[in-house]
Amino acid sequence: MTTLVPAPPASTRAQAVAPFLVMHVAQEAAAHAAAQPPGAPRLLYLNIGEPDRGAPPPVQAAAEAAIRAGRTQYTAALGLDALRERLSAWYAQRHGVAVPARRIAITAGASAALQLATLALFDAGDEVLLPDPGYPCNRQILASLGVTPTALPTTAATRYQPTAAQIQAAWGPRTRGVMLASPANPTGTSIEPAALDRLLAVVRGHGGALVIDEIYLGLSFAARYGQTALALGDDVISVNSFSKYFGMTGWRLGWLVLPESLVPAAERLMQNHYICASAVAQHAALACFEPESLAEFERRRADYAARRDAFVPTLRALGFAVPVAPDGAFYVWADASALFARAGVTNSMEFVRAMLRHAHVVATPSADFGQADGARFVRFSIATAPADLDEAIERLRRWLV
Repeated sequence: MTTLVPAPPASTRAQAVAPFLVMHVAQEAAAHAAAQPPGAPRLLYLNIGEPDRGAPPPVQAAAEAAIRAGRTQYTAALGLDALRERLSAWYAQRHGVAVPARRIAITAGASAALQLATLALFDAGDEVLLPDPGYPCNRQILASLGVTPTALPTTAATRYQPTAAQIQAAWGPRTRGVMLASPANPTGTSIEPAALDRLLAVVRGHGGALVIDEIYLGLSFAARYGQTALALGDDVISVNSFSKYFGMTGWRLGWLVLPESLVPAAERLMQNHYICASAVAQHAALACFEPESLAEFERRRADYAARRDAFVPTLRALGFAVPVAPDGAFYVWADASALFARAGVTNSMEFVRAMLRHAHVVATPSADFGQADGARFVRFSIATAPADLDEAIERLRRWLV
């Protein structure tokens, strides 16, 4: 007879991590869909930031070839030299910036890169400044590693990006760095180049670190914002990924660009934490830089810009406010508060749930991304088929107008 004993409790660290509401809403949507009677309208998913088209044929073929050839063994912790060299050439070709391959670490997605950057740069008890709204996992990664994330409220006036004055005023005795994203999730807005220069000067003045998430940089729609922050100096730390521009979400492959002096520490952390990123994904990613693949990625970027240009005006016509049109990524940060009374709700979480019930459209409430908006905003993802975006607008119109 098996003796039942209580399971050991979860660590205080694990219990303190808040749920990722994007995924929680997805679970609610799945339960809603499963409960629908036959013939009910299918759900339209405008909640998760996942490209509707995956890796192009050359990348898929490269993965198949790697498997057939048995190239599935561990790679070096920092990744395949060939892939690091391709990325170095990519920075020179696309941005005109010299980023030596020796500064590039291949990671298991941008999430691993963010964890690695945190481990390499900050100690328990340190503080890092972040924008509000912002990608929620950044806060949770920092907190779970004993680093205090301090959110700085932002507004449309600064494109939802923190200012140098805010950083200077918030910098305290335990502050060790700033973590940004440009273009940002959930707003799709980038930081003005001159504003970033001023912000970096403040960080440097305090001897701190600037970590900038550039995973949507390839999906910039305006040339003024489409340049990497790595051009500002070798001390900038950049997080990037093959998930968004390159369409390789489930392959879990990213990279981190570090100052050369930090690479040995990062390599030791990688060796001990996850050995290496997926070998198959790395071999496949080499094909991302073939002319056929690059042409396809650029077509997709133009398509996302066209979706934005169609979606934002129609949202505004329905009564949503979009204070700043996104200049990159595939998100629209929309103020729904003018519609709350019509929908019979008082905040964006209730609005999202009512939208699911009445319009069968799934989006993400602002509570996932911070508190500065006063629970008024909804994040729509336009990383879905244009026909579904059109249908979503029509359903919202029937529900709200």
